[in-house]
Amino acid sequence: MLFRQLEYLVALSRERHFARAAQACHVSQPALSEALRKLEEEFDVSLVRRGRKYEGLTPEGERIVVWAQRILADRDALKDEVDALRSGLSGRMRIGSVPTASGAVAELTGPFCAAHPLVTVEVTADMQSVDILRQLQNFELDAGVTYLREDISDQFHTVPLYQERYVLLLTAADGLARRTTATWAEASRLPLCLLTGSMQGRRVLDELFAQAGTQPSPRLETDSVAALFAHVRTGRWASVVPHAWLHVFGVPHGMRAVPLVEPAAAVPVGLVIAAREPGSVMARALTDIARTTDVAAALERVPGDPLP
Repeated sequence: MLFRQLEYLVALSRERHFARAAQACHVSQPALSEALRKLEEEFDVSLVRRGRKYEGLTPEGERIVVWAQRILADRDALKDEVDALRSGLSGRMRIGSVPTASGAVAELTGPFCAAHPLVTVEVTADMQSVDILRQLQNFELDAGVTYLREDISDQFHTVPLYQERYVLLLTAADGLARRTTATWAEASRLPLCLLTGSMQGRRVLDELFAQAGTQPSPRLETDSVAALFAHVRTGRWASVVPHAWLHVFGVPHGMRAVPLVEPAAAVPVGLVIAAREPGSVMARALTDIARTTDVAAALERVPGDPLP
């Protein structure tokens, strides 16, 4: 059994298509198929349900692909560990982030890259929380930045980074823009644009609106916080955005950011890594950065106009 054969099996499980799996592995489709057949012969079990097209993995294949992911991750972790011992940390760090927290990721990647100049960082910043946790378990990410909810299991280690607070973003011409605070109930009556309902950040907002005894009826939804700022700029919309994003954009000209109260809520956001030993050397290095970096203080520094 070769590592390459396991890579082909994992790619096929991920892509669910022989041609795409072969392309992802930079081999021909016949070469990939033949390697998987040899793997089946070695295990003496069928791994792939074959028909006129790919029909999925067999139950045995589904189980073996979990082992394959673990073996390949351990191989990569071992290689990273040896490289780090020899010449310092190198390779690629893969971070996933929920959209609302993607601005905070830069507070970690900056010092991480300074400490480990041979590492390349790949950030996927539009992920849902459930996908971050799943990809951490499947060894497809080294670390994630997401909400630290009670349902995160002991399969993960977490490092708190900051408390996410919320502001009502609206144009300066709006009557609420002259206020020092606004309530969630008042915000619900505005023409809102919000994140899509499938996203954890939106579900958090819906819970806070519910605590205020109201329910938002957004006329526009998006999976991008930047798009929320863009729509408010047109003068037709208002939005609720995390305070941390003011650290990225400031308060754009002609707009105001009013803190929301009743309730004045804060939701913990943090770094999440898989709880396995010895684990990813990349994840351990980023965890060290997270524990020594005051992300919360950095996100309080807002360029441009201060909050009202």
